[in-house]
Parts: sequence; structure tokens; C-alpha cells
Amino acid sequence: MSEDVRLVAWVRGQVQGVGFRWFTRARALELGGMSGFALNLGDGRVQVVAEGPRERCEGLLEWLRGDDTPGRVDGVTEIWDTPRGGYDGFAIR
Repeated sequence: MSEDVRLVAWVRGQVQGVGFRWFTRARALELGGMSGFALNLGDGRVQVVAEGPRERCEGLLEWLRGDDTPGRVDGVTEIWDTPRGGYDGFAIR
């Protein structure tokens, strides 16, 4: 059984105004078992917070870094932590 983790990722590139947050939520729901959110930041990045089983969060991170995202991803920075809870599903903020 996989441990639950918290993934916080900051996605750089052309990721605002292209449906990136919507597709991130859809991918998280498709992978299942995660809660969190995707949020546009004022500097043009998108912040993604996901909590759930490590392998599911790793799958979401792999998708964020892949070629199947909308827009253009120039890079992703992530940190891993212990889950904090308090999220109801996976939201777009």
C-alpha cells in the first residue's frame, strides 16, 4: 500500500489562458484518489497542489512535465511533503 503524500508543483511556460487548470483537474480526477487544486499565479505560473497516494501524485507530476498538456510547459518545480488535508475533491481556483 502506498503512503499518502502532498505534492506542490509550480508550472512555468505558457500555461494561463489555455485551459491548463481545467485539464490538470481532469487528469487528477482520471488518476483518482487525489484532492487539491490548480491555481493561476500572478507571475504567469500555475501552482498545483495534490494530496493522495504517492504513485498517483507521481503520475500527475509526470503528466505536468509531459507533452500532453495544453499550452507550453517550460519547466516544473516541485516539493514533496506530508498531507495537510482539508481539500474537498480537486478544485480549480
